[in-house]
Amino acid sequence: MMLAWEAPAAASQPIRNVDEDATVGIEAFSRIAPAVPIIANVIIVDNLFEVLTASSSGRLQFSVYEKYLSGLERAIRKLKTQSDSSLLSILRLSRGEKILEVDGTVTTQPVLQHVGISTWPGRLTLTDHALYFEPLRVVSYDKAKIYDLSDDLKQFVKPELTGPWGTRLFDKAVLYKSISLSEPVVIEFPELKGHTRRDYWLAIIREILYVHRFIRKFQITGVERDEALSKAVLGISRVQAIQEISSSTPLRSESLLMFNLCDELPGGDLVLETLANMSTSRQLDWSNSSRSGVGMYSISAVAMVSNLGFVFGTSSNAPDEAGLVVGEITVGEMTPLERAIKDSKSSYKKVILAQATVDGVKVEGVDTNLAVMKELLIPVMEIGKWLLSLSNWDDPMKSLVFCSVSTFIICRGWVSYAFALMLIFIAVFMALTRLFNQGRPVDEVKVIVPPVMNTMEQLLAVQNAISQAEELIQDGNIVLLKLRALLWSIFPQASEKFGVALLLMALVLAFIPCKYIFLLIFLDTFTRYSPPRRAITERWMRRLREWWFSIPAAPVVLEREGEEKKRK
Repeated sequence: MMLAWEAPAAASQPIRNVDEDATVGIEAFSRIAPAVPIIANVIIVDNLFEVLTASSSGRLQFSVYEKYLSGLERAIRKLKTQSDSSLLSILRLSRGEKILEVDGTVTTQPVLQHVGISTWPGRLTLTDHALYFEPLRVVSYDKAKIYDLSDDLKQFVKPELTGPWGTRLFDKAVLYKSISLSEPVVIEFPELKGHTRRDYWLAIIREILYVHRFIRKFQITGVERDEALSKAVLGISRVQAIQEISSSTPLRSESLLMFNLCDELPGGDLVLETLANMSTSRQLDWSNSSRSGVGMYSISAVAMVSNLGFVFGTSSNAPDEAGLVVGEITVGEMTPLERAIKDSKSSYKKVILAQATVDGVKVEGVDTNLAVMKELLIPVMEIGKWLLSLSNWDDPMKSLVFCSVSTFIICRGWVSYAFALMLIFIAVFMALTRLFNQGRPVDEVKVIVPPVMNTMEQLLAVQNAISQAEELIQDGNIVLLKLRALLWSIFPQASEKFGVALLLMALVLAFIPCKYIFLLIFLDTFTRYSPPRRAITERWMRRLREWWFSIPAAPVVLEREGEEKKRK
């Protein structure tokens, strides 16, 4: 069918046999493949085509496609015959759960669970509703710990670093956190090189988590709920099939899982909203067709997995569908889902191009990054120097003119207009820049690279930065402790002055219009160091510093956590 799509004319040579050299392009694949839900769906079909054609210059070879179909067959067979424990079989019966993946059964590829400072090896099992971890005993497994992915537990999953004695060295773990747990759980997937196992498990766990969020958000029930779960299950089966035929190249599993991809794509929420609306309208179409007894509709994901020998959920009233396979595609027109995906992927391409420029300007080294930041902040720094010069009255005439004009604007209530005029000036500047710079090369930011530091100099620079950060934190703590002392009247005389100042501020805010308060603050700030007020300002600032230094800090007691409590 894909070959016929590429050569639809009556004069085209009929293709009686599909040989090994037959290839198809992305348009034919993306139009035909989603008609069978197990092979692809509209959301991930382009990414799937890129993976299948990674070694064939953008053309899908029949031999590769046949290997992919064989991999799908093995993945479905694995889904049917997945090994499970007797405990899990009891837990699954209540919700009709299906095991999707199991890991940790091979000693060369263990799975470790970290909770606090404790670590256990064990077996990890993912179903279409939850994650189960069974700690390993000597010859058997302990009671499974259940991390439910289907309930609204404010849960999230993210990559995590692990290492001995609490260090963060190895990027090979997944962190799971929810309101049902007192502390996060870290599940580690040790391997010699890379973090492929972790990335795969992170993607499939998120796929189940996201599909249940989708179900709850749009209040999907009945057969449509089973349809959504079936889409997630088939997506994981596709990833397992791809892993078999592309084991030599790294695979981004999240790009082949529709709910993962919608979480990543710009406008992915709109794609899911369109999918939910289409599910509702499809349910109405099924009801109408069952009453009228006519009509031909596409096979759904839940019907596909039912044909493969699975029953999802508790709904048994799935509609009988006709043999015309359309999937999420309507013959002769573009569906709302296709339009939403097209818009989302168009925006995603812009994001990728923008991210490429971001990655291209990243530099290594703290000193180099500081040099780049200093160069970029030169305009802001110049404006700051200019305002500081005006407030210090370095040029009395300029400061007088600035204060007079600003006072007039504030008194007339034109502050908002002044800010609006400034924004208009920036917009006009951008428009003129675009007009006159068309076709010209982009001006690059030129930064003078600081001298290269050796290892010892880098360590000393890091130590100096840490010391400065520690001093800033100490100063911040002292300010907070002194404010606490003022509020609790540890030093009554200072607290009395502070309370009187607060009372005066409250009266000013209550009885004086905001315009005049803003005017007073502005005049006080910009005339503080004018020739008539300089001596008075210096005297008052000295008295304020003396008052602040005389305030004692609130006492602090440092307690060490007991070893027994720490073990708990």
